[in-house]
Amino acid sequence: MKKLLLLMVITSLTTLSGCETFDPYTGEEKTSNTAKGAGIGAGIGAVLAYIANRDESSKKRKKRMLQAAGIGAIAGGGVGYYMDTQEAKLRKTLRATGVSVEREGDNINLIMPGNITFVTAGHDLNADFYEVLDSVILVLQEFDKTIIVVAGHTDSRGSDDYNQALSERRAGSVARYLLSRDVVEARIETVGFGEGMPVADNSTAEGRSLNRRVELSLLPITEDS
Repeated sequence: MKKLLLLMVITSLTTLSGCETFDPYTGEEKTSNTAKGAGIGAGIGAVLAYIANRDESSKKRKKRMLQAAGIGAIAGGGVGYYMDTQEAKLRKTLRATGVSVEREGDNINLIMPGNITFVTAGHDLNADFYEVLDSVILVLQEFDKTIIVVAGHTDSRGSDDYNQALSERRAGSVARYLLSRDVVEARIETVGFGEGMPVADNSTAEGRSLNRRVELSLLPITEDS
């Protein structure tokens, strides 16, 4: 199973070479570091593999939960337009916040660096980050036909077990905040990837800073979901 998941992650990551990333500091779109080989936001490939590997009972349960919450699929062939509109609003909302917006196909990834999201070496949210998350939540509530996968990542310092648990706690902190602001629970999934999905070199302080992050992957709800 682990080998299959790894293969799917690698396959997914190779499709990211052409994605565009928003630079929150300059206000310009640019080719992401993923395309250059550094892999900023490459966790979206892992998320897609994670979703694909859920068992059928989990998929059916998720679908029932969404239906019970009154959340249906995006109608007809409107997925691209729906995600385009949501992406544009997120880019405008998150300008100059330090959060990057990445688009890959019909999926949107929000990359939240650990230095602005969490207290040092912890999983509690920085109070200064609440305002940023609140602005994201307004968009998530407006565009509610998406699954929100909250994925936690760490650098390589510490043991594998410690980093796995820390990544899960960080994802959980963000997910709980979304729930506290009335984002529908059925839309949210959390996963921790520990140190297993680095996007930069862990031997440098700068690289470790990039690896400590939470990513929100927004996946459109379709009839085939």
